[in-house]
Amino acid sequence: MLMKTTLAAAAAAVVALSACASKMSAPAPMMFSQASLPAAVQVPAGNKVVLETVGVGQITYECRAKANATGEFEWVFAGPDAKLMDRAGKQVGKYYGPPATWESMDGSKLTATQLAVAPGGTGNIPLQLVKANPAMGAGAMQGVTFIQRVATKGGVAPAMPCAAGNVGAKQIVNYQADYIFYKAS
Repeated sequence: MLMKTTLAAAAAAVVALSACASKMSAPAPMMFSQASLPAAVQVPAGNKVVLETVGVGQITYECRAKANATGEFEWVFAGPDAKLMDRAGKQVGKYYGPPATWESMDGSKLTATQLAVAPGGTGNIPLQLVKANPAMGAGAMQGVTFIQRVATKGGVAPAMPCAAGNVGAKQIVNYQADYIFYKAS
């Protein structure tokens, strides 16, 4: 009798542990919320999140003469180079330019047109909303309508002076940002 009770208890424990393990093995996907974002960079209604990525990389700036100004210079955004990682840390694409291009590991890629920016906080590049141009190639980027850049860290122009003596000089700064991809719902 004791043996049957022990076996029954062991079987019940295995069933309970299996149930717990199955609940823990697949974490629930994060669904990005726009509620805390400035209205300017919120995606229009009728679109849903299809991919959340974390871009980790560098932005290159170049020292150039200011447009329509004599004797003034500034650091100008020359292009990004970042890996796009999913929330689990696996690389799912890359972001590079010019022109700014988001490319999936499946080879599909797209460019986009900037619609709006909003402050990203001190020392961070701005939040951004872009409207996707039609994708090139079949795959994950096909049908993407909008991309948001949020949760930015770093990436601002260099603090070193940009002047006549270093026109053409390039500086690379590190940055990180979440890129949220949308498709029409």
